[in-house]
Amino acid sequence: MENNLIASSSKKARKLTEAEIAEIEHEKELYPDNKAVGLEALKIVQKHQGWVSDESLLAIADYLDLSVADLEGVATFFNLVYRQPVGKKVILFCNSVSCWIMGCDSVRSHITDTLGVDFGQTTEDNEFTFIPVPCLGDCDRAPVMMVGEDLHRNLTNEKIDEIVAQYRGKD
Repeated sequence: MENNLIASSSKKARKLTEAEIAEIEHEKELYPDNKAVGLEALKIVQKHQGWVSDESLLAIADYLDLSVADLEGVATFFNLVYRQPVGKKVILFCNSVSCWIMGCDSVRSHITDTLGVDFGQTTEDNEFTFIPVPCLGDCDRAPVMMVGEDLHRNLTNEKIDEIVAQYRGKD
């Protein structure tokens, strides 16, 4: 994809919105140079757009006068910068050793069966995207997952059913 993105960099990138620019300008005051602002700019655009499209990445690179390849490297390194559209609610599912020991494989299977998606996929109704993460830092209450900003602990199949029902249709 990087080659396609770099090749398309000669195309006109989308313009950043005034709100995005204002937030990026604020971040520029906090960092020593534009390269250091790159990740924050990606997160700002994602907050406004829901994900970071190729056009948005090009607009950020242009605005910050950064290499498209360097910015793409930052975007793909951090698994919470979404380079494709995601559902209204993102489920971050911990698949660390601690969660595995505590039965996360069974819980993952139940989520997959309940939602009809596996890791990296979004439900047909665009409600949920299911993403694995290496650790959520709550090992003593494993298995765990986050839905948006909410952490859910000591997961069981029954708790998954309750959590999905709680978030389904909630914006």
